[in-house]
Formats: sequence, C-alpha cells, structure tokens
Amino acid sequence: MSFLLVKNEARVIAALASFALFILFLLPVGSGIVNIGNAAGAAVSLILTGIFLFNGSFMKLVSRMWERPFGKAAVCTVGGLFLAGVITAAVISGFMVREMRDAPKSSSTTLVVLGCKVKDGRPSLMLKRRLDTAYDYLSEHEDVKAVVSGGQGEDEAVSEAQCMRDYLVARGIDSKRIFMEDKSVNTEENLRFSEKLIKERSLCGDVTIVTDGFHQLRADLIARKLGMDARNISAHTPYWLLPTYWVREWFGVVYFIFFG
Repeated sequence: MSFLLVKNEARVIAALASFALFILFLLPVGSGIVNIGNAAGAAVSLILTGIFLFNGSFMKLVSRMWERPFGKAAVCTVGGLFLAGVITAAVISGFMVREMRDAPKSSSTTLVVLGCKVKDGRPSLMLKRRLDTAYDYLSEHEDVKAVVSGGQGEDEAVSEAQCMRDYLVARGIDSKRIFMEDKSVNTEENLRFSEKLIKERSLCGDVTIVTDGFHQLRADLIARKLGMDARNISAHTPYWLLPTYWVREWFGVVYFIFFG
C-alpha cells in the first residue's frame, strides 16, 4: 500500500512539474515571442502532463497497441524517436554549456556583440543583457574595443548596431572604442561582416563573441565555419525566456549541422 502511495505521489509531482514547464513555455507568448522552441516545448510538456496524470489509461493503450503488428511498430517508432530526441538534446546541451564557459584567456581581444531586437529605438530586454555584459568587460579592460553588430529590421526605428552603440556611449564607454557593423541580418552575417570590419580597422584579431549563453554554441559553430577561432562571454538570459530559446537552439544547431 505504501509503495502504491509513493508511486501515485511521484506521478502527481511529475505531472505538476510538467505542467509548470508548460506554463513556462507559454510565458513568452504574452510578449509576442512565438517560435519552434516554445511550440515544441509546450507540446511535449502538455503530453507528458497527460501521460503522468492518466498513466493507467496510457499504459493500457500501449498494451493494446503492442498486441498488433502495426501497433507494435508504431510504439517502437515513437519510442525510438523520443529516445533519440532526448539523447540529441542532452548532447547538444552539454556542448552549449561548455561554450558558455569558453571565456577569453587574455584581455587582448576584440568584442563582437551580436545584435537582437530593438523596440522603439531602445534595446529589448535580451539585447540590454548583452550590452550590460559587454559594458562590464569594457569597463574592466579599457584597452579593449568592440564591434556592435546588427542591421535594421523593417519594424525597427534604428539599426541594432546604432542602438547598441548609443547605449554603451550613454553608459560612459568612449565612442572611439566602439565600431558599428549595421548591415547584417543574421548571425552568420554578424560574424562575417564584423570580421571584415576588424581587418579593415586593424583591430585585434582575437575575437570574443558576446551573446546569450544559449546562443554561444551555434555562434561558435558559425565562427569556425568562417575560419574564426573565437572565445565567448555569455549574457544572462531571463528565466522565463531561457527554456524557449534553449529548446529553439536544439533545432538551430541540428539544422546548422545538416544544412549550414
């Protein structure tokens, strides 16, 4: 009896945890953020919530399917895909964490701050976190220069690079230390155009990428594709955005590996 009670309590706790994760994936939707990260995360979380809550019915369904050849093939296929997905996500997450900790070994470097959304001419929350991280490093290393990288979207009043430069200058960073790359529209262009600017301005060729921690692995893979050996400084991502963007990066990394 006690074993069954513990088992039921464990299922309830697992169901509550899954549902809490479902809510966490939905939170960014209120800010207009909808992507494959929160869509996939919310769907899987909701399915797991149902499996934990109705475990008995779920196991009976699986048992009935297992008695038939087609059902057995379906169970094996779905189970295999789920296991492969979990293993892939775990491996990619391990590399993501490693890249988050790949800090520059010396202060002889040029920061490349990757752009993000600009709202009403001001940095979005995520972009502000990246800029604050760059500001801290630039304040501690007064000889280091930075390239702020990002073009202007159709719904942006100014380019991301201009917004980023203005923000850093307003906080006290000498404008002569900041170089703008304002033509790029994605991460690969961020890095390619920034590298070109670094060479044209004879800046230090050792590059340190400043972006959110979840984004560092894919940025590093792109940098390597371009022949750059970059280090990383990671900005902190708000907790309510992290699950969505972390899951999105799983898809982004897989896509880059096969099609990048």
